[in-house]
Amino acid sequence: MVKIRLTRLGSKKRPFYRVIVADSRVRRDGPFLEILGTYNPLPNPSEIKIDTDRAKHWLGLGAQPTSTAKKLLKIAGV
Repeated sequence: MVKIRLTRLGSKKRPFYRVIVADSRVRRDGPFLEILGTYNPLPNPSEIKIDTDRAKHWLGLGAQPTSTAKKLLKIAGV
């Protein structure tokens, strides 16, 4: 199954995430199919940048977002 989920970047105590499309069987920071955007939780308010057209494309193909990714997609307007 293909999932839309987050992968962690950034240094210790300075998280930065990419919103990616990946096979559900691969590890969190492993290989992925496509990068949909980024999420930076540190500034107030948080920075969310997502390519909505590509996100809708993958959702139309049956990709399942994780709970956190679903919240971010909703905020981004997908």
